[in-house]
Amino acid sequence: MQNAQKNLASKKFIVIGVIAGIVFFGALMGLIGQGTVRHVEIFYPETVRQTVAFVDNGKLTLMGIEGIGEENNPTLITRVGFVYVLTVINNGDSDHRLYIDGLNVETELLAPGEKDIITIKPQAEGAYNYYDKQETLLQLGQLKVVKVVQNDLLEASG
Repeated sequence: MQNAQKNLASKKFIVIGVIAGIVFFGALMGLIGQGTVRHVEIFYPETVRQTVAFVDNGKLTLMGIEGIGEENNPTLITRVGFVYVLTVINNGDSDHRLYIDGLNVETELLAPGEKDIITIKPQAEGAYNYYDKQETLLQLGQLKVVKVVQNDLLEASG
């Protein structure tokens, strides 16, 4: 009888130990899965890539090519805190330089057929005019930097 009680107690101890081990392992995986023990991020930062081109067809315009609708002088849009890569091509007949006011970034002076890449990481929301910068500034459109929040944060605040 005593032997049977010892066997039953041993079995309970083993079952409780196995359940505790599974719970501990699950909690550990949950902790690790949320990134609290990583020394590096496992997600690549998002990059917004767009391509535009200067076009001289009677009137100078900047045409969206990639990452934007194919429209003249498009409103360029990027997000706060994300890397923004803008490729600018000169498909025009003369030299052009794209200048974004407020961010104080510009391309090199582009001869017809040349291209340049602007890379920025805006830290604040805003609307910034972009220009063709030669002897004077010719406003072509706007770059809007917007803050995007997660859907669940939006629902919690509303």
